[in-house]
Amino acid sequence: MTKKVLVVDDQPDNVLIIKDRLKRVGFEVLSAYDGPTCLKMAAEHIPDLILLDVMMPGMSGFDVCEKIFSNDITKSIPVILLTALTDADDIQKGLDLGAFDYIKKPFNKTELIARINSALRFSESNKLKVEIEKINTYAATVVTANHQIKQPLTLINLSTAAINREILKQPIKKESIQKRINYIETAAKDIVTLLNRLTAIKKPVITEYVNNLKMIDLEGSEENSLTNNLGDGSN
Repeated sequence: MTKKVLVVDDQPDNVLIIKDRLKRVGFEVLSAYDGPTCLKMAAEHIPDLILLDVMMPGMSGFDVCEKIFSNDITKSIPVILLTALTDADDIQKGLDLGAFDYIKKPFNKTELIARINSALRFSESNKLKVEIEKINTYAATVVTANHQIKQPLTLINLSTAAINREILKQPIKKESIQKRINYIETAAKDIVTLLNRLTAIKKPVITEYVNNLKMIDLEGSEENSLTNNLGDGSN
């Protein structure tokens, strides 16, 4: 799949040179000439990488970088800073804001492509890691739900069986049936509470279970307190 690069520089000639070079090696290239346009295009097009000039009027590359990584839509896009600044503190500032790398101007075209490819490989590796974590969390959620729900479901099955037996008797003992109904209601509430807790988890803690299976530590995982309030199953 063709990778998409957003080139941002207030000097059109610089954009043209970079754009030509990137297109020659197979990249799709978008361009912007100021910070606000960069932010707008990044959110709309979600490029695979942003080449960002630091020294721009109005909104500097540092300002743009900060906004990119504070936006959930764009924060995973790798940014390479293009800078004529040579002071180590300036370079460190960009890296601290979240930039993946920086290239000093004037840059070598071969180095530029190499740095871009390195950033893209790193980004793809991170995306793969995130997907694997999602799969593992999903599997652990299924195991946890199966383990936690089994007991209340067993109680519900036993209670319904007991009710079916009771209604065949004469006289019917209402107290016995009510007792079983109470068991069913309690078990149902336990299931609703569990499902609400699983839904509310923001940062799951995965622990070992049995036979190389993993499950979610409900007590150790961080939950959304607002959703927790729904745990009693009431309306």
